[in-house]
Amino acid sequence: MAVTFYNLNSESGLQKLDDYLLSRSYITGYQASKDDITVYAALSTTPSSEYVNISRWYSHIEALLKLCGVSEGKGVKIESSACVVEDVPASPPVAEKKAPVDEDDDDDMDLFGEETEEEKKAAEERAAATKASGKKKESGKSSVLLDVKPWDDETDMKKLEEAVRGIQMEGLLWGASKLVPVGYGIKKLQIMMTIIDDLVSVDSLIEEYLTVEPANEYIQSCDIVAFNKI
Repeated sequence: MAVTFYNLNSESGLQKLDDYLLSRSYITGYQASKDDITVYAALSTTPSSEYVNISRWYSHIEALLKLCGVSEGKGVKIESSACVVEDVPASPPVAEKKAPVDEDDDDDMDLFGEETEEEKKAAEERAAATKASGKKKESGKSSVLLDVKPWDDETDMKKLEEAVRGIQMEGLLWGASKLVPVGYGIKKLQIMMTIIDDLVSVDSLIEEYLTVEPANEYIQSCDIVAFNKI
């Protein structure tokens, strides 16, 4: 099956290839062929990870070529998922020249021909599955170490810690803590917390909860000592 392609080094061309591969494992379906090598050779650089389907396909072909032991001055033809290394010209095949096309019509270019009903159904099912899996993806988490400073050496540090831990919200979990000498008899509270990034803003936590009433009766200020993604 002959495969034609249009300017695979342009954003519109890459997007069309990405859409095309949504319902296919390889260029001509579910089995690697010489057409995969043709399109692979036409890409001047490794495709960006934003093109999810191309990146998947590109990794498969790249791994297959390495498995075949392809070296400089050698080419590869793929037959029934087995590869045979053979002497071929080093330069990639060039697509047949076509009449100039207005840039405005670029988005209307049919890249790989019309899809069958079966291919369209497979594309819709894969898109739905991708969307569903995206919803289930958990938000990132972070581990944060806070310095909580009292007003003076007469501040009750036990009540200060109770004021800190008394702040409860979805996505916030308080951890271990300790008192650290600052000087002149003053100690500060160092406390760990784990947050879900999409639910808790550390800046908002400090400005809207820890340094306002009633917590500010004990807390003078708060500083972020460490912030690490989990």
